[in-house]
Amino acid sequence: MRITVIGCGYLGATHAAAMADLGHEVLGMEIDPAKREALARGEVPFYEPHLEDLLQRSVASGRLRFTDSYAEVSAFGDLHFLCVGTPQQPESMAADVSQVENAIAGLAPYLDRPAVVVGKSTVPVGTAERMASRLAELAPAGAEAMLAWNPEFLREGFAVQDTLHPDRIVIGLQDGRTEKLLRDFYAPMIDQGAPVVVTDYATAELVKVAANAFLATKISFINAMAEVCEVTGADVVDLADALGHDARIGRRFLNAGIGFGGGCLPKDIRAFVHRAGQLGVEDAMTFLRHIDGVNQRQRERVVHVATAMVGGTLIGARIAVWGAAFKPDSDDVRDSPALWASGQLHLSGAQVQVYDPRANDTARRVFPTLSYADSAVDACRGADLVLHLTEWPEFRSITPSDLDGVVAQPRLFDGRNALDLDAWRSAGWTARALGRR
Repeated sequence: MRITVIGCGYLGATHAAAMADLGHEVLGMEIDPAKREALARGEVPFYEPHLEDLLQRSVASGRLRFTDSYAEVSAFGDLHFLCVGTPQQPESMAADVSQVENAIAGLAPYLDRPAVVVGKSTVPVGTAERMASRLAELAPAGAEAMLAWNPEFLREGFAVQDTLHPDRIVIGLQDGRTEKLLRDFYAPMIDQGAPVVVTDYATAELVKVAANAFLATKISFINAMAEVCEVTGADVVDLADALGHDARIGRRFLNAGIGFGGGCLPKDIRAFVHRAGQLGVEDAMTFLRHIDGVNQRQRERVVHVATAMVGGTLIGARIAVWGAAFKPDSDDVRDSPALWASGQLHLSGAQVQVYDPRANDTARRVFPTLSYADSAVDACRGADLVLHLTEWPEFRSITPSDLDGVVAQPRLFDGRNALDLDAWRSAGWTARALGRR
């Protein structure tokens, strides 16, 4: 099919490249000239495994190109995917949907024939219905300019896999004609066994935020249990393993640590609470405020534990930090617990040396006052404490002998419960983790 992708950031670039690789003719709409020119050269302006190869292949084939013209977008295709961002508003918990509104306002006046706009952005419930009315109002095609809502469920680090092999396809619509078109479009995934849920706008909007809220709840639950484990002498990893054998609970997302971050979970649960208040059901979502609070406490606990491990004061302490991205296989430092903790340690008087396999540059733009090392071992030179805060596989491969004569004091805090503490302790290190014996 001939499709367009409006907004070529993380979501849009992945969707555009993947759909072109499947054989569709794709026109990407991106108003940022630097980003647009980079994509046209086959360069991804962020790190996502396998995406650059996919993008280069799609651009080289001629099936993917980019523009900044809504007129060209309208003339090119009849199926338009809306992939713009919905960040948290400044000084508010609400989602900023201005990019969605602007995209509809920019595209609609050019839609003079039947077309379907497909929203993939994460939006507050009620947005799609409002945008459908706006689309029909502004488009010369009137009611023939239809809207569907098709939320994305991408995991950073696995975005290409999740796009080409989704675990479900959700379609919110008001008109059955859009269902057939989208089923035809997603036929390769459906033929592979991807289940399809066809529903209304509101349910489709809620699926994404409800999924993120549930995952956030699971993470914060095990982190709360980690605090209980510490004061009772229990072990949170053993606890999580035992809980995970219950098929109703499962083991995934039960890894205690310093909490979640990134551009989705934190802002989505806050926007969900805000929207619930607007709808008059805030009491039903009050627990999400506590979930957010538990998550923020985990970051603060890193600072408290680090302070205790270096003798009660951070002033002058040399601290090595392994990790800056909010998760491995990403250079994304948005709302990163690792970078937040590094910044707080620095502000409290510590000399902080950070190393991340992919996120040094993005972290430096956010926290230029921190020091950044070229390797995990270099970060540890003269360190009084080593903090493991992002669970890159590279860090699990480091052994105590690799740091012999490198650190000033053999002290380790594993903020992700991913290292073999017994091995480090056997080598003479003081090693701690949240919720462990």
